[in-house]
Amino acid sequence: MAETVSMPKLGFDMAEGTLVRWVRAEGETVNKGDVLAEIETDKATVEVESPYTGTVLRQLVEEKTSVPVGTPIAIVGEPGEKVEIPEGGQPEEKPSEAESAVPPAEAPATPEPAAAAAAPGGNDLLRASPLAKKMAEDAGLDLTSIEGSGPKGRIVKKDVEAAVAEMKQSVPTAVPAPPTAPAVAAPVVSLPLPSVAAGEIPADQQIPLDRLRAAIGRRMTESKQQIPHFYITHEYDMSAVMDIRKQANELLPEAQKLSVNDFIVKATALALRDFPNLNASLAGSDIVRHGHVNVGVAVAVEAGLLTVVCTDTDRKPLRVISQEIKDMVARARVGKVRPGDIEGSTFSISNLGMFDVEHFVAIINPPEAAILAVGSAKQVPVVVNGELKVGMRMRATISADHRVTDGAEAAQFMQRLAVYLEKPVGLLL
Repeated sequence: MAETVSMPKLGFDMAEGTLVRWVRAEGETVNKGDVLAEIETDKATVEVESPYTGTVLRQLVEEKTSVPVGTPIAIVGEPGEKVEIPEGGQPEEKPSEAESAVPPAEAPATPEPAAAAAAPGGNDLLRASPLAKKMAEDAGLDLTSIEGSGPKGRIVKKDVEAAVAEMKQSVPTAVPAPPTAPAVAAPVVSLPLPSVAAGEIPADQQIPLDRLRAAIGRRMTESKQQIPHFYITHEYDMSAVMDIRKQANELLPEAQKLSVNDFIVKATALALRDFPNLNASLAGSDIVRHGHVNVGVAVAVEAGLLTVVCTDTDRKPLRVISQEIKDMVARARVGKVRPGDIEGSTFSISNLGMFDVEHFVAIINPPEAAILAVGSAKQVPVVVNGELKVGMRMRATISADHRVTDGAEAAQFMQRLAVYLEKPVGLLL
């Protein structure tokens, strides 16, 4: 029996996705779990696996097409099986019903996009995909000036991209910027000029906001406006973690060495067991306390920030946690994450310690109730038993949702985290 594959929902706020590339062509055999296609979301490009075994009988969506979540994108079944196109299963880049409803006698012999654009009603009769319209609006382009390359002259994503590139090339500048000029503001007069020809100043650059950066901006704005954040900072003695990590890494091959962040992730997961309100999310008027402890780890990628998720973190050995995070980070940085890599986090950690950051606060990643911001572990002067000594300290700050928890509970969580980090042998058991 033929089965329909739909655009998956990869994240609680995902509304649509772009089918970037078909990995399996029509007529090819696919097994359950094989990568069927690559889908671009607001967060990343994700490899989507086939939920069925069979032959790809029909691809319902063209590459580079944006479609809503739940829209049928392919049909998998037995070779030669009759295919019935499900409702809503036509490729998004095909003409709309309104366009196809024009009587044949009235339709021109050769479709002209410009003619459609000039018709009464403006963009209502303009042949353009929703994604192309959005891209043109963001770039400040007039769709009527763009020639479409899609069916019946429809304007698609690549047409807008070409128009944006052409617009950038045609912008006049008084003095052309050198090819290697950095995208920085003009220097103040008291400082030496950058290494460009005398009197030249690098030209301004206007860079379109990509989907990931736009999504980050939208979600973080909503988070700060709608979630009542509060913050608690605690300083941790990291001497024992640094010592035990050094000993463990002396026995491990290079590819399996443990990071300081691995210890923090494991310790956080164990502490969350005792504080279910921090391993929670708000659903309407209800607090959902999650049974699984799935720790999300923020990863810097080329276009912004991505959170990879280590599921059941509290139940996994430290070495397994370390390897899983390494593998997911590697996939994230080449744009090949899997759906399971970025779904289902119940608590997040953002660690900027590798950048020599002493202290910062993070914005909650909705719908989670809290996030931990971690700074560098560094040698500082400390007082021990009335004596001044050199100690290894790290500051971390929790941002929490005041609708779900309160200051006393969050402070107790930070104290419990200290128990695991300052006696880390328990993290290896």
